[in-house]
Amino acid sequence: MEQKTARLTVLIDPSKKKAFEQLCAAQDVTPSQVVRKLIRDHLRQHGVQWSPGEDESGAAKDAD
Repeated sequence: MEQKTARLTVLIDPSKKKAFEQLCAAQDVTPSQVVRKLIRDHLRQHGVQWSPGEDESGAAKDAD
């Protein structure tokens, strides 16, 4: 799992947000977990390689 986080702001219509949040609650997952999985799956689908903990240049950061 990633060590540091960055914020991603997404604008969607309120009714879609409510339906998404209700579905997530029914599935006992957070909306953030679902979005992170969607991003990982999308990266894999398009052959993009990444490693948790890399900085913007792709270089691995030292562990503290």
